[in-house]
Formats: sequence, C-alpha cells, structure tokens
Amino acid sequence: MPQLNPAPWFMILFISWMGLLSMLMKTIKHQPTNLLCYADKYTQPTTPWTWPW
Repeated sequence: MPQLNPAPWFMILFISWMGLLSMLMKTIKHQPTNLLCYADKYTQPTTPWTWPW
C-alpha cells in the first residue's frame, strides 16, 4: 500500500494544473484581440515575440 500513496497526489496536482491551464487558454481564446493588441503594442517595437503555444 505505501507504494500507491504518491500516485494520487501526483494525479491531483497534474489534473489541477491542467484545469488551470485550460481555464487560462479559454480566457485567452475568448479575448484574443485585446491580448494580441496589448502584446503587439508592448513587445513588437523591441523584439519579435510569439505565443509559446
């Protein structure tokens, strides 16, 4: 039984992280123009910058 202890914690962490990431992606996809305009305004003059995904 002790071997099975770390697995649920890892799964809970992984699932919560994935849920957080998906929530972030949803909010970004719901407001793409605002974020893209903001990013372009503040990053294009210095260096070309692209989304990490």
